[in-house]
Amino acid sequence: QVQLVESGGGLVQAGGSMRLSCAVSGSALSIGPMGWYRQAPGKQRELVATITSGGNTNYADSVKGRFTISRDNAKYTVYLQMNGLKPEDTAVYYCNTQKKWIVAGTSREVWGQGTQVTVSS
Repeated sequence: QVQLVESGGGLVQAGGSMRLSCAVSGSALSIGPMGWYRQAPGKQRELVATITSGGNTNYADSVKGRFTISRDNAKYTVYLQMNGLKPEDTAVYYCNTQKKWIVAGTSREVWGQGTQVTVSS
């Protein structure tokens, strides 16, 4: 069983910056391909950034040029640096593996609690 713990969210003004962290623990023997997702109220969860084991990155058009995903394999941690934040970035942010783990004894994917990011006008 893998555990995903997001942190670093909070309230920030438009134009501000924030860095999110994702600690991976439990069954993970190494930190493989990872992604950051977000879900705004009434919206579907969307993938905003990915990073491969080798450090190659991809971003959703909505965050290109503003967000940077990075990783520290030794610390089993993935980061999301968010700059130039906009009110539309307000959402709960989650990290997860490319290949989704399943909660033990269930058919549900493992997801963390996420961290709330609120961008005010």
